[in-house]
Amino acid sequence: MDAARVEPFFWQGKRVFLTGHTGFKGGWLALWLVSMGAKVTGFALTPNTNPSFYAVSSIENYLERSYIANITDPITLRQALLDAKPDIVIHMAAQSLVRYGYKHPVETYATNVMGTVNVLENIRRVDTVRAVVIVTTDKCYENKEWHWGYRETEPMGGHDPYSSSKGCAELVTNAYRTSFFSPLKYMDHGVGIATARAGNVIGGGDWAFDRLIPDALKAFQAQQVLKIRQPLAVRPWQHVLEPLSGYLVLAQALFVNGTQFGGAWNFGPRDEDARSVKEVINLVVNYWETTVRWEEICSEQPHEATLLKLDCSKARHHLKWFPRWTLEHSVKNIVQWHNEYARGSDMRDFSLRQIEEYQNFELNYLS
Repeated sequence: MDAARVEPFFWQGKRVFLTGHTGFKGGWLALWLVSMGAKVTGFALTPNTNPSFYAVSSIENYLERSYIANITDPITLRQALLDAKPDIVIHMAAQSLVRYGYKHPVETYATNVMGTVNVLENIRRVDTVRAVVIVTTDKCYENKEWHWGYRETEPMGGHDPYSSSKGCAELVTNAYRTSFFSPLKYMDHGVGIATARAGNVIGGGDWAFDRLIPDALKAFQAQQVLKIRQPLAVRPWQHVLEPLSGYLVLAQALFVNGTQFGGAWNFGPRDEDARSVKEVINLVVNYWETTVRWEEICSEQPHEATLLKLDCSKARHHLKWFPRWTLEHSVKNIVQWHNEYARGSDMRDFSLRQIEEYQNFELNYLS
């Protein structure tokens, strides 16, 4: 089966402007990009956890420049883009937690909606940009608790401020694409713009508060009982390298083929890896080196979707992208990553080896 690849040769020397580079997903993407020879300029707040993947992997030492600033500051963002003169922009800066959004709705909308507006508005003033990937989430869809996956043509929605803000970011991107970067006028502006929607991303180096895997690892390392809510809730779980590979393949296609690959794209796991919270935690328990336990929280909790899946047939058919690691393999790698961190290993080197393993897995599958 022919399939798309992340092409290191393509990224060699490319100038990439990456927002959210100090975050968990952004840090992994920055590491992958610089390992391929890309010239990365980052724009983000300071890491919101200590420790952080960004710090333990020494990412800042390998960037062209790192701007520590807020995506809601359009003036600083504009100057950073003008200075970087990027070929490709990947926008990942976001407030990314559902429950935090309930507590801080204004901040959530400001970051996720106006932050996206600021990025797109300032790209209009940078004539070097050829490809733009705006990263949102699977939660941007109007969730009807279907047992089948949502396709890119499904309506936007969002029961809570976070999900709603990401649906808004999708609408903002579409409005800018049709108003200022129209496919009909591609020869004039030369910019291809797409949005990317991933599932529930998990991976080594995620210490964020109020996320399932990080909460589990913290509890287990402290020999405490993990308390979880909604153990039967189903989510599309995927290792962080899976959607990142999709973003990179999409950016390659936009750069080479322009608006042909514009629009929205889902990058989710295999259908069989849309599993319940209970199943995921039991996998972590199975790979843990000592006996650990979890129990359900019985108190009332803010609303969260109980069933969510993505249909990724568009990416498979048009981009030739598909997920490679099973959920079992992903969880095993996550536990291994955190065990190596606990042993004091060189986590930059170990993370690069996991990226290499992913790339080699891809090449072996295609050979």
